[in-house]
Amino acid sequence: MGTQPAPPLTNVQLELLKLFAMGVSEEEVLEIRRMLARYFMQKAVQGATKVWEEKGYTAEQLLNEPS
Repeated sequence: MGTQPAPPLTNVQLELLKLFAMGVSEEEVLEIRRMLARYFMQKAVQGATKVWEEKGYTAEQLLNEPS
């Protein structure tokens, strides 16, 4: 029952490790987390908007959709 090796780090993980190796304050860590959250939120909104436009959805359709 050996342990499985950890998967290799992603390019983002490697960049974050370099950043944190320089020494980052707790305040800066919080700021970085917020920046990453905003970035991924924007990507999700862009993806949803693209699907919305491709499917031709309207606000009226959304509002009239049964719960």
